[in-house]
Amino acid sequence: MVDLVQATLHGDRRALARLLTYVENEREGVEQSLAALFPHTGHAWVIGVTGAPGTGKSSLVNALAKAFRRRGQTVAIVAVDPTSPFSGGAIMGDRIRMRDLAGDKGVFIRSMATRGSLGGLARATRDVIRVLDAAGFDVIFVETVGAGQSEVDIVRTAQTTIVVEAPGFGDDVQAIKAGILEIADVLVVNKADRPGAENTVRALKAMLEMGHPAAREQLTRHHGQLVSVELSSNGGELWIPPVVKTVAPEDQGIDDLVAALESHRHHLIEARALTGLERQHIEIELYDRLEAALMARLLKAIPGDVLSDVIRRIQARELDPQSAVNTILEQA
Repeated sequence: MVDLVQATLHGDRRALARLLTYVENEREGVEQSLAALFPHTGHAWVIGVTGAPGTGKSSLVNALAKAFRRRGQTVAIVAVDPTSPFSGGAIMGDRIRMRDLAGDKGVFIRSMATRGSLGGLARATRDVIRVLDAAGFDVIFVETVGAGQSEVDIVRTAQTTIVVEAPGFGDDVQAIKAGILEIADVLVVNKADRPGAENTVRALKAMLEMGHPAAREQLTRHHGQLVSVELSSNGGELWIPPVVKTVAPEDQGIDDLVAALESHRHHLIEARALTGLERQHIEIELYDRLEAALMARLLKAIPGDVLSDVIRRIQARELDPQSAVNTILEQA
């Protein structure tokens, strides 16, 4: 593990790939490796890409990666794919759609399966991002599974979040339900050469204009309470997500999208918001890890027959679920 860490820090791609595999599989010694890499993190720009299935997220990430490479920046892509509830496997379709990037030493693509995790990301995604950050990549794209309204975890990980829409994918109400005003830093209407693209753009802009005063608290909460205080104290304006039209396979609108992404990053820097955003991400991650560790410790301390008996009593209506929880905690 020590050799893998050192090789990863020195740019060895094979060592990086092996270390990421160990992280995903939670192999023994991974925690020490992540701890050794942690001081080398905090430099990459993490961009989340989310949206409904079929909106062209992978093609958009492919086009964005090429655009950033033309600017001389190195790019890592974490593409999270859904796991089959039947076979337990996952089809890494992003590798097929991103063939244009093959052979570019400045691009690294890592496909991950959700392995049952909700929220659009895999449980190990944060650790994978940190390893890629320590490996020296300038930009890290994180593409979610496209699970719809549940995939809001990306805003707990990324500094900039792209929400991808496409003509014909739901109505205005569906867009509001999906939480666009809350999670988007940049809105993209991909496949803009299709009929109805202008209507989609107008609808999104109308929702943003209509929701801006009322959604101010929701939007600032996306960037954390500390950020909102800093913004007000510096007289900064609230970031309003721009709406950008793209046709990813033809590179149409990609330069405009890159400009919008860079504007958002500059906005965070000028508002001195990055520190507050990172603090919020760390706080959320800490709670998540504490919850997982405490649950594992609790289950390890309770005999299996106790849980089986409690489940039986709940099913027989002898005990309600909350009382059952109290009973388990008393025996822990």
